[in-house]
Amino acid sequence: MADLPPIAQNPDIRFLGKLLGDVIRHYGGERLYRRTEYIRSASVDRHRGAAEAIDTGLEALTLDDTLAFVRGFMLFSMLANLAEDRQGIASEPDADVVNTVARLREHGIGNEALLSLLETALVAPVLTAHPTEVRRKSMIDHRNRIAELMRRRDGGASETATGDPIEQAIARQIALLWQTRPLRRERLYVADEIETTRAYFRDTFLPVLPALYARWERELGLVLPSFVRPGSWIGGDRDGNPFVTADSLRLAMASGAETALGHYLDAVHALGAELSISSALADVEPAVQMLAEASHDDSPARADEPYRRALSGIYARLSATYRDLTGKLPPRATSLSAEPYAAPAELQADLTAIDRSISKDGGVLAGTGALSRLIRAVDTFGFHMATLDLRQNSAVHERVVAELLHAAGAHQDYAALGESERIALLQRELATPRLLATPFATYSDETQSELAIVRAAAEAHRRYGPACIRQYIVSMCKSVSDLLEVQLLLKEAGLYRPGAAPAIMAVPLFETIGDLEAAPAIMRDWLALPGVADWGRARGRQEVMLGYSDSNKDGGYLTSVWSLHRASESLRDVFAEAGVGMQLFHGRGGAVGRGGGSSFTAIKGQPPGTVQGRIRITEQGEVIAAKYGTPESAATNLEAIAAATLLASLEPPTLSNADAERFEGAAEQLSGAAFQAYRGLVYETEGFRTFFRQMTPIAEIATLKIGSRPASRTKSDAIEDLRAIPWVFSWAQARVMLPGWYGVGSALEAFSDRTLLRDMAASWPFLSTTLDNLEMVLAKSDMEIAGRYAGLVEDRVRGDALFGRIRDEWRRTHDQLLEITGQSRLLARNPSLDTSIRLRLPYIEPLNLLQVELLKRHRAGEQDERIAEGIQLSINAIATALRNSG
Repeated sequence: MADLPPIAQNPDIRFLGKLLGDVIRHYGGERLYRRTEYIRSASVDRHRGAAEAIDTGLEALTLDDTLAFVRGFMLFSMLANLAEDRQGIASEPDADVVNTVARLREHGIGNEALLSLLETALVAPVLTAHPTEVRRKSMIDHRNRIAELMRRRDGGASETATGDPIEQAIARQIALLWQTRPLRRERLYVADEIETTRAYFRDTFLPVLPALYARWERELGLVLPSFVRPGSWIGGDRDGNPFVTADSLRLAMASGAETALGHYLDAVHALGAELSISSALADVEPAVQMLAEASHDDSPARADEPYRRALSGIYARLSATYRDLTGKLPPRATSLSAEPYAAPAELQADLTAIDRSISKDGGVLAGTGALSRLIRAVDTFGFHMATLDLRQNSAVHERVVAELLHAAGAHQDYAALGESERIALLQRELATPRLLATPFATYSDETQSELAIVRAAAEAHRRYGPACIRQYIVSMCKSVSDLLEVQLLLKEAGLYRPGAAPAIMAVPLFETIGDLEAAPAIMRDWLALPGVADWGRARGRQEVMLGYSDSNKDGGYLTSVWSLHRASESLRDVFAEAGVGMQLFHGRGGAVGRGGGSSFTAIKGQPPGTVQGRIRITEQGEVIAAKYGTPESAATNLEAIAAATLLASLEPPTLSNADAERFEGAAEQLSGAAFQAYRGLVYETEGFRTFFRQMTPIAEIATLKIGSRPASRTKSDAIEDLRAIPWVFSWAQARVMLPGWYGVGSALEAFSDRTLLRDMAASWPFLSTTLDNLEMVLAKSDMEIAGRYAGLVEDRVRGDALFGRIRDEWRRTHDQLLEITGQSRLLARNPSLDTSIRLRLPYIEPLNLLQVELLKRHRAGEQDERIAEGIQLSINAIATALRNSG
């Protein structure tokens, strides 16, 4: 891999590729190196147009060679991703908070309006355990060490901190990658997912966010509230995952506390070493003197050092808090005895007293440095680290509530009631302090588990404070009663009391096309219930979650994004009528078929008036490592979503009302045509279900040990019952990417007003973002390679017919896109992304061809375990090269 294709102009890719080639030659042998180089060169030649064959040299590989070859191409893709991230190719242009504020000022939006928005703002990336990260944590760790070494190299260092030659250290990490097993042998448990997430919080969020605020405040000359706060689903998301229990929730909470408090202890210890200020040389505020005296630090060496003594007392109280909340001894012991802090605000007050005393005379010590960053961290992360959401399917709540009502004698058959009768019954129960659960009844395991969860949530509120759990997501929410059922369960744990706002907000998740269409009416009825709007006003808002994945699988790409856009606008109006603030939670995945693509452009392109300074957005699977795997990438992406939120909330709309009305009418027509084309293929064509399962490696993807959650909701093989992740994942592996484009070409072709289409694409953020994402998907797809996968279908006549429809629609979509955007080829307007994708194609193609051959042998019944391993490795490698999985 010493000689990369001409399009690889990135010097880091050349450098890392050369080192990888050296590692393969040394550890894999000259024969493997030469065969790998031959295949690589042949594939590169084909993409240059110098050759036609696409499988030259692959047939000569033994199974052992195949495994090694796949690992080599996977590692090149991983290193290429790293190099591109370092050069900013994957980052957002102009997604900078300081530049954004300058842009807003050009529109006449000054500091007063900005600070007014930020006082109630929230930007929350929410980490989930959705199983799309195919790489082991060990692989990601080696990758991150290489990134750190490359940063040192950039700075001119020739040696590591321990004295090793820098390039030798990088080569060593690549050699370790080569000899590290890429595949997990055991399935992940919820505890593993919690521990992995803890590493991201510890290594990136904790140090990066305070540093970002410090830079923003320094460059803007403003004091900013803490409006960027992370969230998590890991340990609280039970939808379809029976392994998430009350114990999982307790583990997640304790892990968060251990992470945050451990960081604070280290920071306070470091401050104690730094703040050597003598009272003989500087005036000290009485508040600090009081903290020093209260610490009982009687060391003669620190008698004239009140800051150090005060910090000794703070450290002792933090140590007691650590023991109290984690059940463990702190890593660094203290000889002082103290009471734990009752709340983060107490710790923040003590630290602020020290900061105020140091800063009172101005100068370089005022409001800067590690102390200010620690105060910001405490304000942002509290003692809980990240807000944990609860999530469960509405069908589970219905069964549990029915059982509780039956056992209590309140109603014998809740499931048989109509919606209005359910609402009336639930309201009566919520109006009384009487509980339904009794120790004298016997409940199903499901009911016992759900009661244990809400009781564990109440316990967490008492231990960590109400910020630790604020939302309870109701999946597949289809009615007002679905939300009232959650209130009834919360009441059983004391988290809802009659006449008061619930301690945890019930949040509907609208997922399918039908659910999105029904969402405004459901929320209008919900907010009209006695007291509900008052709850929203008391907390400042009511959240609604919108699901990208299932809406796409249900209605196709264009109908999904349009339904989400339209639902957001309608919900905005419903909330405005009710006088309640709205907070949207966007459930996006990594691939475009699940709402992926640029977060910056997605947030910035939200309908006017729907962001209102507050947005939550899921970060899943491989996206977490890509965005938050290193401090640099975390800073870039956190800044991007913060900047986009400010723009979406404050920047004046770009469209006139007349244009908006014309464009939306056209989008409605396009969506209807795309919906018909998509549903006609996926749900209305006989044999499509079998075609899909035989053409793609969906069955083999299910064998990957990449998450604690079961691979499917039910034993049914119906597409309706299939999870969105494997649906998107499998089409990506086969290079079809069908969920990201199918039906759009037919809709565009049937639309007669071409001038209107071009105007919409050029000036409407909704359609331009939609087409940009679609264009990226088309560029990553390959119908010639996809045809090889179609050859796996046993019924050749049906297989050829169905694949022919897919291929024809791809061509139609491709041609329509180019005509509307005025391009001669895909990505002509985005040369950096074009270069990135074209660099990868010669490395993905042989992986696809090998995967097809291995699938043939596996499905023919060959038992050699290397075949199954090769399939899993190829899935890993292709996902890495494509930069998204599901």
